[in-house]
Amino acid sequence: MPQPEQIDPAVVDFDVLGAWMDGQGLPGGPFEDVAPLSGGTQNVLIRFRRGGTDFVLRRGPRHLRSRTNEVLRREARVLAALDGTGVPAPRIIASCPDESVLGGAVFYLMTPVEGFNATVSLPDLHAGDAGIRREMGLSAARSLSALGAVDHEAAGLADFGRPDGFLERQVPRWTAELESYSSLDGYPGPEIPGLDAVAAWLEANRPATWRPGIMHGDYHLANLMFSFDGPDVAAIVDWEMCTVGDPLLDLGWLLATWPDRADEGALLAGPLGAAGGLPSADELVAAYAERPEAVAGRDLSSITWYAVLACFKLGIVLEGTHARACAGKAPKETGDLLHSITLGLFRRAHSFMADGH
Repeated sequence: MPQPEQIDPAVVDFDVLGAWMDGQGLPGGPFEDVAPLSGGTQNVLIRFRRGGTDFVLRRGPRHLRSRTNEVLRREARVLAALDGTGVPAPRIIASCPDESVLGGAVFYLMTPVEGFNATVSLPDLHAGDAGIRREMGLSAARSLSALGAVDHEAAGLADFGRPDGFLERQVPRWTAELESYSSLDGYPGPEIPGLDAVAAWLEANRPATWRPGIMHGDYHLANLMFSFDGPDVAAIVDWEMCTVGDPLLDLGWLLATWPDRADEGALLAGPLGAAGGLPSADELVAAYAERPEAVAGRDLSSITWYAVLACFKLGIVLEGTHARACAGKAPKETGDLLHSITLGLFRRAHSFMADGH
């Protein structure tokens, strides 16, 4: 088990952290059971015990990016707002928005999540029972509806995003993002069949009405931790892209990445997708709709539009790594893989458009 002195002090100086925790009135004493945690991001996660209490520290990567600290401040604010709402998420214990404390990095302490990532491994209980795997999928949808049911203004997040014009901004915003990749030397431009048709369909079919709420922003199986002893979602993790927007886009994101087809929809699904027995897209939507507060003022009959937008947006995000790989700024194998996933997402978008998911 690593000791505090084995963690790079440029990442976490435990003397500084201990003094800060003491000032917050948190349990004191030596740091014990220190262990780095792996995750889906480059952010640092370190679990430790102090004063008989378990903590997880989250901060940005060793070399901070330009927006890392602001993203961590936003994450901490959302997680604090969600405490007590019934949304399964890590609970903030204390946060430090002051980047001068820990060598330039904003950080926060949260409760550990006792669960597993089903895109990495499946415990025997879940691997051996299709009924449990089906309920895992339904729990993913129901956990998302719990988020959609939260009144963001009552939770203190009235100023957290820019909901006005949110849907109208999406296609121009992500089209401009895609066009920006052409500034990278070596990138031949977006070779994505059906790109223009998807953009035109989205503009022509945009929902006329919607209700703002808290969005996770990247809601798929890899960002869920499931309970070891059953099918329930233990926590929604990695809130880096959270905002106030249209929560039905989160549901569309889940459908866009859902492993219920023989095509590239199985991306990010890992062992759970391979094991099968999961609910269909229609069953996910029905499970989401069980919570009246989540669907009030929202048009679930337009869910295909949100799924197509999710394919469009995620495909363009992944194409960015392909463009950087063409410019020698990312590994070629990674760029090729993500480009193939982008092509699959656009094929899936056309499938959604054709048959209403």
